[in-house]
Amino acid sequence: MTKIILYVLIFPLVIWSLDSININGIFKKNKEYQARVFYIILAFCISYLLVSFLSDFVGVMNY
Repeated sequence: MTKIILYVLIFPLVIWSLDSININGIFKKNKEYQARVFYIILAFCISYLLVSFLSDFVGVMNY
């Protein structure tokens, strides 16, 4: 249950922070759909890593 709450809190934060990067500049012209898909996948990956780190950190601190 704790991880779900962390995902709900962390995912918007990751989206907000990724919004500062111009990802469209990296991709080819007329490839906006692929850039959006990459953006969402990247957001999920970063969220997963951050939530895993925080839950492990809390677990170690409680030990």
